[in-house]
Amino acid sequence: MGIQYLPDHAVLDATVGVEDAEALAQHLRGLPRPAVHLSDCEHLHAAALQVLLALRPRVLSLPRERWLAAALAGLEGAPA
Repeated sequence: MGIQYLPDHAVLDATVGVEDAEALAQHLRGLPRPAVHLSDCEHLHAAALQVLLALRPRVLSLPRERWLAAALAGLEGAPA
């Protein structure tokens, strides 16, 4: 599915590809307090991962995939 852009956060579902990275960055930059919901994200292209690491949005929920969850655990609001 990719990404759902909601008024106060982005929901990253299933597979987020390289083609989603720029739109994700623009959406997050446009939010007063950027946030992402990742619980259903199974694969995140490195470009999209770099967007998250660079912009450091609040993480409303970490992905179930362990490696990805560990990579994002340092972001603001990420559950420990």
